[in-house]
Amino acid sequence: MFLEQYDVIVVGGGHAGCEAAAAAANMGSKTMLITMNLLTLAQMSCNPAMGGIGKGQIVREIDALGGYSGIVSDKSMIQFRMLNKSKGPAMWSPRCQSDRMLFAATWREMLEQTPNLHFFQDSVTGLIVSRGTVEGVVTAMGQKIYAKAVVLTNGTFLNGIIHVGEKQFGGGRMGEKGATGITEQLVSLGFESDRLKTGTPPRIDGRSLDYSKMEIQEGDLDEVAGFSYMPGTLPDFKNASFIDNARVKNRISGKQRHCWITYTSPEVHDILRTGFDRSPMFQGRIQGSGPRYCPSIEDKINRFADKDRHQLFVEPEGWNTVEIYVNGFSTSLPEEVQVKAIRKVPGFENAIFFRPGYAIEYDYFPPTQLQYTLETKLIKNLFFAGQINGTTGYEEAAGQGLVAGINAHNNVHGHPSFVLKRDEAYIGVLIDDLINKGTDEPYRMFTSRAEYRTLLRQDNADMRLTERSYEMGLAARERYELLQEKKKHIARIDEILNITMVEPEEVNEFLEKIGSAPLKERQKLSKLLLRPNIALKNLLPYLLPSVQQNLEAFDPLEMEQSEIHCKYKAYMDKEVEMVGKMKAMEELIIPESFNYEKLTALSIEARQKLNKIRPRTLGQASRISGVNPSDIQILMIFMGR
Repeated sequence: MFLEQYDVIVVGGGHAGCEAAAAAANMGSKTMLITMNLLTLAQMSCNPAMGGIGKGQIVREIDALGGYSGIVSDKSMIQFRMLNKSKGPAMWSPRCQSDRMLFAATWREMLEQTPNLHFFQDSVTGLIVSRGTVEGVVTAMGQKIYAKAVVLTNGTFLNGIIHVGEKQFGGGRMGEKGATGITEQLVSLGFESDRLKTGTPPRIDGRSLDYSKMEIQEGDLDEVAGFSYMPGTLPDFKNASFIDNARVKNRISGKQRHCWITYTSPEVHDILRTGFDRSPMFQGRIQGSGPRYCPSIEDKINRFADKDRHQLFVEPEGWNTVEIYVNGFSTSLPEEVQVKAIRKVPGFENAIFFRPGYAIEYDYFPPTQLQYTLETKLIKNLFFAGQINGTTGYEEAAGQGLVAGINAHNNVHGHPSFVLKRDEAYIGVLIDDLINKGTDEPYRMFTSRAEYRTLLRQDNADMRLTERSYEMGLAARERYELLQEKKKHIARIDEILNITMVEPEEVNEFLEKIGSAPLKERQKLSKLLLRPNIALKNLLPYLLPSVQQNLEAFDPLEMEQSEIHCKYKAYMDKEVEMVGKMKAMEELIIPESFNYEKLTALSIEARQKLNKIRPRTLGQASRISGVNPSDIQILMIFMGR
């Protein structure tokens, strides 16, 4: 059936798979995306949301590189919030609530419009491998499809087992079968595999809830930044005529959809405890580790026994559905316990279930078996991306998928590898952490994982990454031209801030209002902005009309970025200095054949870890868990440094 050969085959149609396929195809590779069900492309298996702390930065980086996640998120959002606005800009993280069905439909539409991208619905049961190089895949229907590179993005489907109380059955997602054969073959080829678990909460009929007993959580209607740097991707939330669109017929005119907050109670916890003796997690039927930062409700009650309540986020699944996602109530307890407990939560007294919560256990491959490109060390041109590498979350998976798709294309066409460093992107931090430290629990990104987070802000991902992506043929010319225009505007705003002198009589009234000391003499606007609690947008009305007009001619987000440069320049300069100090170690290459065993001065653990991971540079070696500073000093001495 498939006589022609593809450049790249992507296995799995989740977030990692979709980004991988789009990247490879957009760069010019003849690409095939194989998935078990074409109706569930980019399915939001768990919460209907994109972004969040650390995760929103990844979505913006994907967009800056020319990926699709940012555009899809913008087009399908029903609510937007910029998290951590009360903190410094390094912590600001965009998050949107999504219309689950519109999200998947938008993804499919964009993929079908992508040149060079082909689709096939089937399950992949094995790989075609010859002389240490992957050459294609074998499907459940017996098809052999050949390609020069293969990207595996199997998500939770590899030998997936679903748990609800004492019941368990095979599946990669509720209502969908798991995938078998790939793990067994990879293990026979020398790969190490293990088990992880994740979970999801019950879905509830929103018509059965009493929202008057909950706290409303509204979106940021006045300033919806979104994720994509491209214009025209956001819904017009302020335009009342937007309601006429058939897809959003239930939307309140001029508003985003609300979310709500409610809480568990000691009574809820007591009811949940009655099911602990039938819990698959507590009774040992689940062997894999679960996500530390998104624990099940029973795990929270067990671990935090001193807390008498836990927060629940009540989130709509879309514009036109009554289905509700109960964020914070992930569980695999028996159905009757779930129902009885949730009906004691304020607002849920008459809750009707669409489906119970469940846990899913699946195979993954410790990511220390990968190179920075996400190509496996054992099999040439075979790439892993997403939950197969031990991560959790759509954003982490999509970021990996994009990098794997780019490098699969580069391998096939003999182009240089694409690697993001820790000082270049959160995606670089993610991959560096995975391949050097590995993970024995689902890895989740946080801003705290990035040591250069003042440089890696959500507002400047295009400034960091778009030119590089354009040069290698992924980001479109339109993106590149928009970036050049933005750079000019920011440079002009910087100039205005540095040459404008502010008179005391202009701003002292404003300074008095906010409790800041009055000016005693004229001062540069850039210096005045260094004061705490002063934002340029709030100061504008007090400046001379000519200065106001000059600044208001620019996009508010461009002004905000220039203001960030002004306020945080000292911090950014310090991080740039830190990057420079680390650069020497990053550039010191360790030969592939280096024999660590002969360095008996190294600790035994260091020798074992270094032999297993085979770091490319001294900098990479320094970040391996179990390799201490003293071990690095020994390596430096041995290498003549």
